[in-house]
Amino acid sequence: MSKKQTIKMNYLRAIASGTIVWTGVVISFFVLENIPLLNLSMNIQAILVGLLIVIYARVAAQFYYKNGDKTRGLPVGIIMSLTALALDLLITIPFVEIPKGSSYQSFLTNPFLWILTVINVITVHLYWKRKVMK
Repeated sequence: MSKKQTIKMNYLRAIASGTIVWTGVVISFFVLENIPLLNLSMNIQAILVGLLIVIYARVAAQFYYKNGDKTRGLPVGIIMSLTALALDLLITIPFVEIPKGSSYQSFLTNPFLWILTVINVITVHLYWKRKVMK
């Protein structure tokens, strides 16, 4: 008779991984909004960041799983995304978006925010399936 092994998430490492993703996304938007022509279209910026977030999520997943952690990718990706959203609420919106004339409501109801969140979770889950559970 075998006992099912309980795998506990390393929350501190998951939060640090979410901070990696958030930092990459914030820097990407900052750089893109300062490039002529790209700064004219938020949609193009969001699409480019949508591609870049795959890289950031992969790097963050590598960081999370580097010590042999086996936690499922879905909860890790969710904690990472929640961390990034919390940092948006605490830093990005009040110190970047509101001074530019935006608001919490417009930021949080932007569909690109939620698309990026889903891309992050899916990327971490796929990393777990392909690299950790191989």
